[in-house]
Amino acid sequence: MNNKIRVLIVDDSALMRKMLTVLLGRDPQIEVIGAAADPFFARDKIKALNPDVLTLDVEMPRMDGLTFLEKLMRGHPMPVVMVSSLTEAGCETTLRALELGAVDFITKPQVDLREHMDEIAEEIIGKVRAASLARVVRRERREPVLVGAGAATRSPAHGAMIRTTDRVIAVGASTGGTEALKDFLTMLPANAPGIVIVQHMPEKFTKSFAERCDQLCTVRVKEAADGDRVLPGHALIAPGNYHMALRRNGAQYFVNVYSGPPVNRHRPSVDVLFESAAECAGRNAVGVIMTGMGADGAKGLLRMKQAGARTIAQDEASCVVFGMPKEAIALGAADHILPLPMIPYKTLELAAE
Repeated sequence: MNNKIRVLIVDDSALMRKMLTVLLGRDPQIEVIGAAADPFFARDKIKALNPDVLTLDVEMPRMDGLTFLEKLMRGHPMPVVMVSSLTEAGCETTLRALELGAVDFITKPQVDLREHMDEIAEEIIGKVRAASLARVVRRERREPVLVGAGAATRSPAHGAMIRTTDRVIAVGASTGGTEALKDFLTMLPANAPGIVIVQHMPEKFTKSFAERCDQLCTVRVKEAADGDRVLPGHALIAPGNYHMALRRNGAQYFVNVYSGPPVNRHRPSVDVLFESAAECAGRNAVGVIMTGMGADGAKGLLRMKQAGARTIAQDEASCVVFGMPKEAIALGAADHILPLPMIPYKTLELAAE
């Protein structure tokens, strides 16, 4: 019986098709069953081969990747990993693809493949494996409702709140996390406690993601910079390729953004954030672990709980990939196991206790 993950590669570049085939072929559990140079050939091969996972280039002739993805998710939802360039336009397009239902994305290598082949292969194989386990749902097209910076829904924080904040919400997510975080953040009011977030994502993408969330949310959202204060009504997202730790100076919290060795193969790492929250916020923190592959954040959430923090894990039914929350639950790190729509309300309730 063949239990391999069957992958179809869709990319107009013959070089990328060959490279992805070679890299994915390193994993004995993955089989590349075909390749297509554009969405029209891909459509026929999907019908004929019924792959488990699709890798899809963003920019292609005849029909761009986004248009094809939208049609695919309406008619034949399946796990899709986008292949994107590291440009600003590429970041925006990739985030839109995640909104439309893509599970994850990989960036086209910008380095000498011969020197970084093992590292690149590990990332691509890991994301395809995660996608094969993902829960994919049929998506309806949703146009974001933008909230201007001066809109009435976004009230400025009061002076007393800015002077000190004794509650912090620490959140970690990975595969499927961009949409989960957006759903979470859009439900928070302007006076929510300060929020610090690690979402596994490459550099450049975190800035675009933060700006996109900032347009949609009542709370202010930005990519964190070293020394940024953690303030009510503000969310800080760790920049890609940098760890973010919570620090305290008297009654005020701030973040330390720094480069260091990957933790659990990730930089930023959720464990780094959660362990720092346990150390300097203790019972004044609420920890939330969301959808994602692997175990990053599970031990850190346990540390937070042991330090007196209240903790939440996303439930299996609402996760795209039930990995990180599953590991946290197995360790006994979660006080509450909740579907995604309930998490914002419970987080605010716990923070108010």
